[in-house]
Amino acid sequence: MKIPFVDVKKQYFSIKKEIDLAVLKVLESGNYIMGKEVSAFEKQFASYHNVKYCSGVSSGTDAVHLALWSLGIKSGDEVIIPANTFIATAWGATLCGAKPVFVDCESDSYNIDAEKIQSAITKRTKAIIAVHLYGQPANLSAIKKVCKENSLFLIEDAAQAHLAEYKNKKVGTFGDISLFSFYPGKNLGAYGEAGAVITNNKNLDAKVKLLRNHGSERKYYHKTLGHNYRMEEIQAAVLNVKMKYIKRLTEKRRTIAKIFNSEFNGIGDLFLPKEKPYAKHVYHLYVIQSSARNELAAFLNRRDIQTGLHYPLPLHLQECFKHLGYKKGNFKVTESLADCCLSLPIYPEMTESQIDFLITQIRKFYN
Repeated sequence: MKIPFVDVKKQYFSIKKEIDLAVLKVLESGNYIMGKEVSAFEKQFASYHNVKYCSGVSSGTDAVHLALWSLGIKSGDEVIIPANTFIATAWGATLCGAKPVFVDCESDSYNIDAEKIQSAITKRTKAIIAVHLYGQPANLSAIKKVCKENSLFLIEDAAQAHLAEYKNKKVGTFGDISLFSFYPGKNLGAYGEAGAVITNNKNLDAKVKLLRNHGSERKYYHKTLGHNYRMEEIQAAVLNVKMKYIKRLTEKRRTIAKIFNSEFNGIGDLFLPKEKPYAKHVYHLYVIQSSARNELAAFLNRRDIQTGLHYPLPLHLQECFKHLGYKKGNFKVTESLADCCLSLPIYPEMTESQIDFLITQIRKFYN
């Protein structure tokens, strides 16, 4: 039985009529960038998170840059970032001319270890990016405490954590500014690149909207340096349709994860995802740990079950960051996860037979 790692086509066909009508409406309007659909998306997404402001942008990576840029992060500044995350998180700092400073992660949540942040802070530190990795909220109370004690900005990277909650409150609402990605494979995915920045700060929102549009409020008049980080109407139209279903689809992910947790418990040396007591995990990814990771992945692949590796080479060991001077052994937890983590298929459209087949094959491997 074939089980893809993610099946965006299956989700599309389940809501095809609505998507097609929404896209056709945009095509017929002749307005393809920053129009009514984007405005509607911004209003709805802000409402979902009970925040005042939302800016639709061109990608999650661009959203990271805009968040830091709007805070005035510049050359000579330092931004603390978890070593265990996708590289886009670090691009926000580097694109501002700042230095990313990496911190190790917790072994059970995979998120930044708040207890290790203080030792990474210097006189040049200006901000901390809390990544809610794989859909699990980071320890925001502890991180906010560090920010307050050191007068640092807090940015939430919720690119993988749509509708995740920390202490019964949605992530993205704790920081000075927060960002999301709508890459097609995300829990809320567009049909191309798209992202968003949300905040309760009116001035920050105004800066983001200015920077994303060439530094311009009025065409051909530019108040500041900027960039083209605008959201396309078609992507906004797709997201407006999908937002009607995101709550139900999120609960389906959580249901599948509970089945996996129950069925995989006690099998071999599998270490399963741990939902922290303060968290509502939305399982963008279902990531296990095993000393036999490579063998298990190969075994499943031979049975047409696709898996993923997130992330096989930590940020501090990437060639592009060689100049920062980090070495193997600097962040032992992150490096251990890179060697033993495996992402299993999890998406709302998985059928019962696919779920059962995956469980059966993993049991067969360990038996």
